[in-house]
Amino acid sequence: MVLYDRFGRAILNLRIAITDRCNLNCIYCHHEGEYITSQCSKENSNVELTVDEIERVIRIAAELGIKKVKITGGEPLIRKDVVDIVDRISSIPGIIEVSMVTNGLLLERYALKLKKAGLKRINISLPSPIPEKYKEITGYPLLDGPERVIRCIKEAIKSKLYPVKINMVILKGINDVDIEAEMKIAKELGAILQLIELQDPSAKSDFFQKYHHPLIDVESELSKRAKKIIIRELHHRKKFFLENGLEVEVVRPMHNSEFCKYCTRLRITSKGEFKPCLLRNDNHVPFLDALRKNVSDDTLKKLMIDAIMRREPYFKDNSLVIKNEYKDGGY
Repeated sequence: MVLYDRFGRAILNLRIAITDRCNLNCIYCHHEGEYITSQCSKENSNVELTVDEIERVIRIAAELGIKKVKITGGEPLIRKDVVDIVDRISSIPGIIEVSMVTNGLLLERYALKLKKAGLKRINISLPSPIPEKYKEITGYPLLDGPERVIRCIKEAIKSKLYPVKINMVILKGINDVDIEAEMKIAKELGAILQLIELQDPSAKSDFFQKYHHPLIDVESELSKRAKKIIIRELHHRKKFFLENGLEVEVVRPMHNSEFCKYCTRLRITSKGEFKPCLLRNDNHVPFLDALRKNVSDDTLKKLMIDAIMRREPYFKDNSLVIKNEYKDGGY
């Protein structure tokens, strides 16, 4: 079974924030899209789904066609039960891949345990290899941040998590000049470098205007240096294979209708809501109360389907039209 939204996009991936707590305070952080207004206020910010609740909602999602789950935060490794969470999710029938996004600072002690629990791949944030810039961007108090993260990337690779991706959110005037240095690090470590465009739904905030660095120019430069380019199904992201063996992937969501047109992802917020789109918060479907009232699986499935039917491309072109409508019982 595969569910489709009203625009004919299959829903195959789920991104779940298991906490909004973090041990860093990155200047670009949007808390998985929970930065936008009313629905994403800090009210109930201490609410977290239990392991049993996470397992149940992911099992229901798997029954509706979800194949891959990415665990995020906040910082997911802050949760002391994170290994159990990975183990529970990876054991659910239908789930073929469990991955994680982390800032890496706590990964050294967890990498092998996570691998044994069923984690397949991992994304580790390294916004700059320069200690002073890393501190400026993340709020990390010391100057050993990049060194500590690189040590954890090595541990992830040693633990046979594959692939290991290094996430780098590009900020104009801060780390945009560090891309080449980060490419060198990724090549030496045997990791994939993922360059991520700064995101803002309106693109009008002072912060966005000051720091946004359009990655379309970066893509153009990488195209000249690549021996091969592939386009991933998810978001039609481009992956560049360079002559030296390095792989660089570009995540370019802003004003990019291709990114939205090929989105197959639904999100779950840390406070128990289905979130149809990263850049919107006015169409969430809360499910935590229903979950804790122990409603039927069928009721929870209908809440998830409601969220899927609320999905709408944030940036869209004329080729993307409504293709189908949901009807009761049609899942």
